Amino acid sequence: MSITYLEWFTQDEQFPFFIHYGEHDQDVELHRHIDFSELVIVLNGNATHIVNTESSFIKKGNVFVINGETPHGYKDPHDFKICNIMYRPEMLRSAGPDLRTCNGYQALFVLEPFYRNINSYNSKLNLPIPNLEFVSSLISAMIDEYHGRLKGYQTMLISRFMELVVYLSRQYDSQEKGMHSNMMHLANAISYIEDHYLEPITLEEIAAISDISVRHLNRIFQSYYQTTPIAYLQRLRLERACTMLKQTKRTIMEISYECGFNDSNYFTRQFTKAYGLSPKAYRLNR
Repeated sequence: MSITYLEWFTQDEQFPFFIHYGEHDQDVELHRHIDFSELVIVLNGNATHIVNTESSFIKKGNVFVINGETPHGYKDPHDFKICNIMYRPEMLRSAGPDLRTCNGYQALFVLEPFYRNINSYNSKLNLPIPNLEFVSSLISAMIDEYHGRLKGYQTMLISRFMELVVYLSRQYDSQEKGMHSNMMHLANAISYIEDHYLEPITLEEIAAISDISVRHLNRIFQSYYQTTPIAYLQRLRLERACTMLKQTKRTIMEISYECGFNDSNYFTRQFTKAYGLSPKAYRLNR
């Protein structure tokens, strides 16, 4: 199995981003990416996609994301043409909170790639021909920017890439009925948590919004995300507290309440456990 580094594709260390666009008439050996994620869009034909030790049929219109450590390859290509967009995962950090609460975004760009790395998971987005043509036009514009390298091309590429991410996330939402039920339940839960984590929400409320039982919510959260809903909720709150400790002069008690904790002593214990410093010490050492 080969190992692929993003540096092999681009020498621009200040802008680690690459688009590969073309036909594959031979098998592609099993390989994994060390330092980047890969958005794959099948533009034409079909092939067998190998992920870890599992195989699945992919065809024109399929879209999926592969995380860095996940081995994958292709065999038996037939008129097979794909677009690979290689990007560092941190590029998605510029996504606004409105996108992070989108079920399709959580499923396509966060949950599916994560789960593929630890277990067999063959789900993928399927674009109808008109939608694929629109995506192809976005990609063509990105390629023109990439090769033209006019002033501001990096900003334009990031903007167009995020436009593509939003569009694909919306398309995933639109095919919600046909996707794996557990994945959509989980995406619903995460989207709701991302949107309401500063509020006093309960596990029962999250389960109700996701249309499943508390027991099932805990089970699929652990299975797909290797954590619990409450641990995920608390992580978001603590991350928000870190930001407020760095950027505001609010008291520890005020921050604890604004971040969803109804007991400042409990907040201090959980913060210290997570970061190895008390909130006060964290603020002094920021």
